[in-house]
Amino acid sequence: MPRLRELAPLQTLALALFFGFLVAAPLAEEWLLKLATRMAIFAMAAAALDLALGVGGMVSFGHAAFLGLGAYVVGIAFVHGFEGSTLAGFEPPADIWRQMLIAMLAASAFALVTGWVSLRTRGVAFIMITLAFAQMLYWFFVSLRRYQGEDGIALWNRSQGLFVDLEPQPNFHLFAVLCLLLFTLLALRLYHSRFGRVLRAARDNERRVSALGFPIVRFRLVAYGISAAATAVAGVLLANATWFVGPSYLSWPVSGQLIVMVVLGGMGTIFGPMLGAALFVLLEQFLPDLLDLLEPGAGEHWKLVLGPLLVLLALRLRRGLFPALARGRPGAGAVLPEVDRG
Repeated sequence: MPRLRELAPLQTLALALFFGFLVAAPLAEEWLLKLATRMAIFAMAAAALDLALGVGGMVSFGHAAFLGLGAYVVGIAFVHGFEGSTLAGFEPPADIWRQMLIAMLAASAFALVTGWVSLRTRGVAFIMITLAFAQMLYWFFVSLRRYQGEDGIALWNRSQGLFVDLEPQPNFHLFAVLCLLLFTLLALRLYHSRFGRVLRAARDNERRVSALGFPIVRFRLVAYGISAAATAVAGVLLANATWFVGPSYLSWPVSGQLIVMVVLGGMGTIFGPMLGAALFVLLEQFLPDLLDLLEPGAGEHWKLVLGPLLVLLALRLRRGLFPALARGRPGAGAVLPEVDRG
């Protein structure tokens, strides 16, 4: 992916429209503001997955586990705060900053432990192991009757902000957009760093990079942990946005949706998965209404239409939406990243 100043005009326009919509959303109606908030949260989750999938070449089918972990940090804190009880002798934090910190630590720790096992495998084996770990966590939270098990936790209030009240939707939305922007800066920094160049080179030619003496597993494990931590932050935001926490956030269909967003937008581009997430959320929102206009009652079966539509889009946009916008720009083709050994 080129640097910001090297983006094609259509890519720059798409990003300007995307971030412009997110920033201006508080001026819109309530339903549109909530849609924009959901868009920002899933844009962050998809971009976080892209660090592992697109940049690192790790096809993780278990990233919903990290999203769910972040959400459950909020849910567990709410339950104990409502009851006035403690957890293992400690009072779970009610402010969102400490919740994010705990979520990042929990998700990255889980990622490092499971990744240490998963990264010893390749291909389908890696996919199945990440899925197995995610499902293990899913059934663990289903079994926790203390936190409503499969029914989930309905939240009555949002997490507390340090300097701003997050209860009003506009305030919370802008906070979510701020988190997305901060992660975008971090992801771009990592992408263009020596760390990112090694990851991309290993993705394209693992044997060559290994022969140069780079510890590929260690690099990928760090990237996997960073990706998990960022996804957990998105989970904290998602719980506050939906006022609900449940095991469904950890289910494999959610992992599948995140992968679709990444592939749809363009793997290994950081910005592409954000646009893919925006497109997916828009289709999810408006496709049922569009089908009802064409045939009353057809909106109930919108998922039957969404699947083939996504397949057609993926076939039409071979490398994803964001790379497709660069067609016609000199040097738009993929280039094998150089690895600086020094």
